[in-house]
Amino acid sequence: MTGTYTEYSVQNPLNREPPVQTLVSSFFTPENISYDRNHGPIPHLAADTHTVQIDGQVPNPLSLSVHQLQTDFPQHEVNCALECAGNRRHTMRTLLKEVEGIDWGDAAVMNCTWKGPRLRDVLHRAGLTQDSCQGLYVAFSCYAVQCQEDDWFGSSVEVERCLDEDMDVILALEMNGSPLTPNHGYPVRVVLPGVAGARWVKWLDRITVQDTESSNFYQRHDYKVLPPEAVDSASAEPFWDRTPAMCDMPINSVVGVPGDGDTVHLSGSGTLEVKGYAVPHGADGPVTRVQVSVDGGQAWMDAEIEGSSVERKWCWVLWRVRVRVERGAGKEVLSRAFDRGGNVQQEHSQWNLRGVGYNGYGRARDLTII
Repeated sequence: MTGTYTEYSVQNPLNREPPVQTLVSSFFTPENISYDRNHGPIPHLAADTHTVQIDGQVPNPLSLSVHQLQTDFPQHEVNCALECAGNRRHTMRTLLKEVEGIDWGDAAVMNCTWKGPRLRDVLHRAGLTQDSCQGLYVAFSCYAVQCQEDDWFGSSVEVERCLDEDMDVILALEMNGSPLTPNHGYPVRVVLPGVAGARWVKWLDRITVQDTESSNFYQRHDYKVLPPEAVDSASAEPFWDRTPAMCDMPINSVVGVPGDGDTVHLSGSGTLEVKGYAVPHGADGPVTRVQVSVDGGQAWMDAEIEGSSVERKWCWVLWRVRVRVERGAGKEVLSRAFDRGGNVQQEHSQWNLRGVGYNGYGRARDLTII
């Protein structure tokens, strides 16, 4: 593993999101408008010398080059959304109460095609079988750069998820038909459909099968929905080890157009076009229905889910609807989503100190309609 150079720093990592209006203009998110979430610098690694170690409780530990990952295993393609656990944190802190963390708006999410070998095939090559893995975890690590709160970055999920073919877990080498870029984990990252982005380790260099969760700070002391009584760092401390790490992302929808504070003109027919995105809960996709309200949630109108020929289980959907709304200031548009698993987006979700997993109604607030 040789890094040619790094961009940004531990003190000033790259964290950004596009305007949500831009984000919802394309079903597949182009790399140049995708969000970036980092806890340290971005390494530029050389694929020809990079290896991924598979070790821990496996009969046959492996060291695989990127070329071997490309050629020794069938390549699998999966269309899925990648969402930051802190997506919509701004809404939680402004509608509920103050939280800790980056002030993400509604656009820390992207929908892409990812390609690479299935992790289950790699684990099988290492001798792991369904019968031998009860109660184990798969830990993913990147030791290429130091992070803000730890010397490395890591995550873990239960091994059953990685061995289940229907979960579509892959070691991605490509995004949207091209090699990964350094920002998105080149030369290899783990893709865990339906799971919080914090678990999708970039610049992956080690996979360890073990009987405990990852010991990394970001698995143990971040990205958890702490109980409401954890109101500051001191009161949160007893809860970190008792609170499960975030895994599945919740059902969600967002109003992308119009945006908060916009002044918009009704059409000649007296209607307003509303557009946005929606994502399912974890593995419960696809999203089956999106509704919009302009009267505070008293009445709801079905939105049209835009057509696409791709498998939508792990994807977001883009939706649109024309609504009749009275002219005036201080108007609000709400959205809510439904998925195949029966999950329904609620008005608010649980407040938590780290502001993660917010999935209250999508909202465009303080609109002026003329």
